[in-house]
Parts: sequence; structure tokens; C-alpha cells
Amino acid sequence: MSKEIDRASDHEMLMREQQIKTITNRLVSVSAFECEDCGKPIPEERRIASQGCIRCIDCQTIFELKSKHYRSVWGWKENMSSS
Repeated sequence: MSKEIDRASDHEMLMREQQIKTITNRLVSVSAFECEDCGKPIPEERRIASQGCIRCIDCQTIFELKSKHYRSVWGWKENMSSS
């Protein structure tokens, strides 16, 4: 049981560090001119509205939906509460 708690704690800390790094990079970075995923140009309006963006709106939406899905499937808190 304690190993599971340690693993969950380590996972939560890793996820938090990644989120902080992502937000920090977004605050200091310049928006990309081309989408990182599909290579299409990112409209100027999006680059201004969402400074630091690296994806077009369509690819960003897909990325966020996938991220949400993976968090719910692999989320430690949900798995730990059902034990």
C-alpha cells in the first residue's frame, strides 16, 4: 500500500513540475508561425491572443482532448480512490 502511495505522490509531483514548466515556457516564449503538429501557418490573430502558442486552434483542441483523456485513464487519484 505504501509503495502505491509513494508512486502516486511521485507521479503527481512529476505532473505538477511538467505543468509549471509548460506555463513558464508559455509566458516567456514567442508564438510559432507554423503549427508544431500539422505545419500549417498559425493566424496572426491567434498568435497575438494566445502568446506562446505552438499549435493552430484545431491541433490545440485535439491536443487538449487527448491530454484530458490520458489524465482520466491514467489519473492516479481516481485509481487510488477506488482501491
